[in-house]
Amino acid sequence: MAEDSESVASQQSLELDDQDTCGIDGDNEEETERAKGSPGGDLGEKPNSGGAKSDSASDSQEIKIQQMYHKSPSIPIQKLQDIQRAMELLSVCQIPARIIDEATKHRYQFWDTQPVPKLNEVITSHGAIEPDKDNVCQEPYSLPQGFMWDTLDLSDARVLKELYTLLNENYVEDDDNMFRFDYSPEFLLWALCPPGWLLQWHLSSNRKLVGFISAIPANIRIYDCVKKMVEINFLCAHKKLRTKRVAPVRVNLKGIFQAVYTAGVVLPKPVATFRYWHRSLNPRKLVEVKFSHLSRNMTLQRTMKLYRLADVTKTSGLRAMEPKDVKVQELINSYLKKFHLAPLMDEEEAAHWFLPREHIIDTFVVESSSGKLTDFLSFYALPSTIMHHPAHKSLKAAYSFYNIHTETALLDLINDALIIAKLEGFGVFNALDLMENKTFLEKLKFGIGDGNLQYYLYNWTCPGTDSEKVGLVLQ
Repeated sequence: MAEDSESVASQQSLELDDQDTCGIDGDNEEETERAKGSPGGDLGEKPNSGGAKSDSASDSQEIKIQQMYHKSPSIPIQKLQDIQRAMELLSVCQIPARIIDEATKHRYQFWDTQPVPKLNEVITSHGAIEPDKDNVCQEPYSLPQGFMWDTLDLSDARVLKELYTLLNENYVEDDDNMFRFDYSPEFLLWALCPPGWLLQWHLSSNRKLVGFISAIPANIRIYDCVKKMVEINFLCAHKKLRTKRVAPVRVNLKGIFQAVYTAGVVLPKPVATFRYWHRSLNPRKLVEVKFSHLSRNMTLQRTMKLYRLADVTKTSGLRAMEPKDVKVQELINSYLKKFHLAPLMDEEEAAHWFLPREHIIDTFVVESSSGKLTDFLSFYALPSTIMHHPAHKSLKAAYSFYNIHTETALLDLINDALIIAKLEGFGVFNALDLMENKTFLEKLKFGIGDGNLQYYLYNWTCPGTDSEKVGLVLQ
């Protein structure tokens, strides 16, 4: 492939429209992940644009995470044309809709064939759009010679390294190509291997990974109904495929017929819409790397004073979560009952998602004098590579995860989270305006982002809900 094509690929987004996908996810990875809090923000605020768990019918059933491989790093045009025919993934270059008003003017030829509500549909019922099927096709979409679908064995260090390299070199960048998400191998193990994840194939060492998509199990409560679902995430295609707007998006699910996924663009039909908010922890660095800019009439010194935090936390009884605290799962499930869309976790899942892991997940519990756990806070770490700065090479970002309060004021709990993140060297703290987050965002000097993030359900219909009634966080 010509070098100029590759250069263009490194600068253009994967735009999603109505015809560029044939799988559950349906959004392109850059538009989706950019809305998940991708690098770029501002103190001004010119915040950045925006930012993917139940197992199958029995524990022995399988969820296939499918990837696309090629024997050669060079992708001929003819191969790309074959992929177009085999996967039906080429875009017709329709500009993706960012808001509902724009979306109503779009054609969604692919999504009109899928079990999802129409954009103009008034929904009052709850339930599956299509019934569960006894016989599910086990064969993935056919691919041209030299390409194959496979499932990655992430317990193999070589395979994990190959996935890390693909994401590190091809995953989300900001619009100006200044920052790129840097998911560490350890983070990927945490995010992709929760309880219930299953494996079918091992990766052959003589193949080259050029695309990836994942599905992880979860029990999700939608209003009053609990469903076994998968969360779709980490859609990524090699840049040389991206020049032709190709993305592998088909996931073959055995025994699971619903999914939840996110997108920064509007598709048929969002169940909820969110904004990311950003709180500066290291204003000097954010300005130096042009992640942010100074507000009008603000100097750097005044800005640093504005965002200054205490050196110690305030909440009495606050300590790092320990293995003995996994019973906090009961507190989580009880708290999340107030929301319309939320996970239902067992102790094993709580241990996986919340027990602290260095440079991945921080969780702190509040223990009363009687030994009762009353509250907890959590945030995960997702650094970004700073691509063109002479001095700074990485920006450490914290993302609010689940924060449960029963006796401690949520404002105080999150303020302590900011202090902890600051002390650990994070430069920015990000949070969606879901759950009760709106009660603290402005008070704690978060700035609103400029892009929306939509949540979607596949093969399930229910009335839409407000962001503050959603209790589900997707990494």
